Amino acid sequence: MSTEFALDLRLARRKSGFTQRDVAQLLGTHQKLVSELERGHQLPTLQQVVTLSLIYGRSFESLFSHLMREARAQLRQRILHMPEGVRSYVGTFNRDASIDKLARRLADEHDQYGDA
Repeated sequence: MSTEFALDLRLARRKSGFTQRDVAQLLGTHQKLVSELERGHQLPTLQQVVTLSLIYGRSFESLFSHLMREARAQLRQRILHMPEGVRSYVGTFNRDASIDKLARRLADEHDQYGDA
């Protein structure tokens, strides 16, 4: 897991003036989990992501921007190796258009955000 995430999370907590124990209370968990999140040893659940965003008053994308960059980079690589020769039927009608649209969006976001 990215150390950037852990550092960003720790910085957000310190800027807010909260202790790890405070954040644990607000998350409804134990201080040990907050410590593991801030050291990069564990990723938060989706519920914890939403709650952390509320606690720190930051959007998901702002708080977890490195995860978004990593996901974009991985998708840009994976989309190059989509299975060929997929049988065409009603359920796959929009497949090619969706792949093209995703590839364009990822390219645009790469230009916009300068992702690696």
